[in-house]
Amino acid sequence: MSSSSSILIIAIDGGAASGKSSTARALSARFNLMHVDTGSFYRAITAALLRAKMTPDNPALVTAQLLQLNLGTRLAERRAAITVNDEVLPEAEIRSPAVNAAVSHFAAQPAVRSALLAYQRNQPNVAAENGFSGLIMEGRDIGSVIFPDAPLRFSCTPIPPNAPAAEPPKVSRIPSPNATASTRRGRRRRSPARMAPSTSIRLI
Repeated sequence: MSSSSSILIIAIDGGAASGKSSTARALSARFNLMHVDTGSFYRAITAALLRAKMTPDNPALVTAQLLQLNLGTRLAERRAAITVNDEVLPEAEIRSPAVNAAVSHFAAQPAVRSALLAYQRNQPNVAAENGFSGLIMEGRDIGSVIFPDAPLRFSCTPIPPNAPAAEPPKVSRIPSPNATASTRRGRRRRSPARMAPSTSIRLI
């Protein structure tokens, strides 16, 4: 079993339709890394709050309700799914119109962000306990807030349809957690698995 301190963390940031999810899935499959989609975490929390008849305009009640939610993680192959009170909420529910309309409002609340910050920062422990050498976490503010010291932090940006054709970014090797920063930089230069062709990926 790996120690969480030796887990390689790859942070991928990007907005909607930026290609971050397809990039994260490709890296997870290519290098057998645990895949963590933080956007689904916020959706699951939102769905659970809506089930409890919470509304974003009453932060005090939302904060109290969050104390009733026990968060855990269940793996489906390499994908880490959040559990709320031992349940993985159905995909149809967390992608429902009601959740779509409310998720950004709940996500903006400090209590929600604080609860998920601790949960997200615990994911390397989950990866270690399940025998992974690393994890790739996608979402927003991953490389700046969740894991600002991650050795590999990327930002994904969609390429406009009319932009000149460019060679898709390539990654042929992920450095070990014990590699030095200079070694990692050298490997990245030498080896620019293919990702979403309509995505620009920038190292941050």
